[in-house]
Amino acid sequence: MITPKNKDNDYIQAFMAEREPEFGRAVLIVVDMQYATGHRDGALGRRLSAEGSNVGGYRFDRIESKVVPNITRLLTGFRKGGGSVVYLTIGSAKADCSDAPPHMTGMFQALDNFEGSREHEIIDALKPEPGEAVVNKTSIGAFASTGIDHLLRSMGKDQLYMCGVSTNMCVDTTAREAADRGYGVTLIEDACATTHEDLHEAAITNFQRLFGRVISADEAMAELKV
Repeated sequence: MITPKNKDNDYIQAFMAEREPEFGRAVLIVVDMQYATGHRDGALGRRLSAEGSNVGGYRFDRIESKVVPNITRLLTGFRKGGGSVVYLTIGSAKADCSDAPPHMTGMFQALDNFEGSREHEIIDALKPEPGEAVVNKTSIGAFASTGIDHLLRSMGKDQLYMCGVSTNMCVDTTAREAADRGYGVTLIEDACATTHEDLHEAAITNFQRLFGRVISADEAMAELKV
């Protein structure tokens, strides 16, 4: 797990909110584990491969070796204990992407990430079970374009355990939005991935400066007793 090199000397640590983990108040949020950008054989992976680029190497290696196995363990633990799971997806429902902000339309179109397409689907290894909420967003942060705030409050869940892709984009942005709305947010570091290791490390390091906690999948399962 990544921690700031100067954590012991970081003044902001003194201001961190302390919360006692409670499984009954917790929800596992799985972010954007879709074929479009969350699978080596998805649109992004194929595009990079066709271009002869190795940019996706770190991303997909990490997804396969760490993210999918750890999310699988977390899902098993939450489900076995009768806990709550919410999936987030990203993509447009409109052919012209008129339901999405301008900065997202190019990616949606290039990756064929539209509701109903294969690219928009959650990967087979992490499919939702019946009754688990799947919330689609058209923005990077879920709170900006969905009713997730209402959903979580209706469920009585205010402790968010977050995992998925990309660490520095949809995971981090949604986590920060949640923290600013009073949720206790925990990022599960070894269940997240992005394109470059330095981007992952920067997002993790910045998030744990006031916004919330960063722990491993093992630590999450231990503290929630799942």
